[in-house]
Amino acid sequence: MTKKINDSFQTSLAQGGENTTQPFKPIIPGIFTSTTYQRDEDNQYRSGRVYSRADNPTYDAPEKLIAQLEHAADAKLFASGMAAATAVFQALKPGDVVLAPDIMYWALRNWLKGLATDAGLHVHFVDMTQLDQVENKITQLQPKLIWLETPGNPMWTVSDIRAIADIAKHQGARVAVDSTVATPILTRPLELGADIVMHSATKYLNGHSDVIAGALATRENDDFWKRILAIRAQGGAVPSPMDAAQLLRGMRTLFLRVRESCDSAMFLAQQLEQHPMVSEVLYPGLPSFAGYEIACKQMEGGFGGMLSIRLVGGEQQAVGTAAKTRLWHRATSLGGVESLIEHRASIEGAGTPVPDDLLRLSVGIERKEDLLADLVHAIEASA
Repeated sequence: MTKKINDSFQTSLAQGGENTTQPFKPIIPGIFTSTTYQRDEDNQYRSGRVYSRADNPTYDAPEKLIAQLEHAADAKLFASGMAAATAVFQALKPGDVVLAPDIMYWALRNWLKGLATDAGLHVHFVDMTQLDQVENKITQLQPKLIWLETPGNPMWTVSDIRAIADIAKHQGARVAVDSTVATPILTRPLELGADIVMHSATKYLNGHSDVIAGALATRENDDFWKRILAIRAQGGAVPSPMDAAQLLRGMRTLFLRVRESCDSAMFLAQQLEQHPMVSEVLYPGLPSFAGYEIACKQMEGGFGGMLSIRLVGGEQQAVGTAAKTRLWHRATSLGGVESLIEHRASIEGAGTPVPDDLLRLSVGIERKEDLLADLVHAIEASA
């Protein structure tokens, strides 16, 4: 059973945050394209603005809104989800130990195995759904950072944020959570004890497949957060003013889009679970799903718009199904208003933990009965 979504989020998002501090009190905040700002006559910068590689007034409204939604002390935009995520790891020091989930976004996993390891981080991958294993690794390895992704792409594994944060706190480790799929509408990791939350804002926050952006929000404005901000500013890992403005526009419909995609995803999961050619449906909202009880505890108002299916015909049927859909677009990414389908094993390549009979489904806001009919036809035509 799901809890009622907090309606105040709907109002805050629709209003686009508090924008009355800008000159002329516009309903839609202005876009500032200037890269640099004038000094005062005494050579000071009392405006707080110096150079747009570090900051831009266009970021203010979406950053304040994200901080409000996450109940964070601060939030900042980044040039992409990967820019946001990697900044957290770059704020660590050579020799530091990191725990990461064995099921996670493949590009970040590859970065951790490659560039992060080359830079001196000691990265260990753990099944974050098994608390005993997590606690043993934390006690044994004394990590500086525990990275969670829940639900975890593309198996939608659910990690118990509160339980892991409690364990980490006693060992002096920070917890960062990739909450891209849940969004702050469904889960707010900082309330559950996490220190940092990350969003690939390209996905649900923007929701229209036309912006690349990322975001971080922090529980405390501490020294570690200041290191992250220095990495952002000095590396120029910031979005363009146009992308920031477009992101805010997308966020104004976030509540409605998440609500609709959650409803449709649940409908599809329940229907597909009964289909004889579907061997398994992976969706946190199904009682048959391994992480269902934890999902009920830490997700409010729904279980997200992402699910995966495994087909009895194996890889051949999975690839064939994706080729035969009409409404489901064969494309990477997720969280847009249009529904996407992808054979993830083909994308991730050798060494992927993803089964080759699996299709990842990003459920958009189309009529759910149309999506089901199209997908079932493709499954049966590929048998």
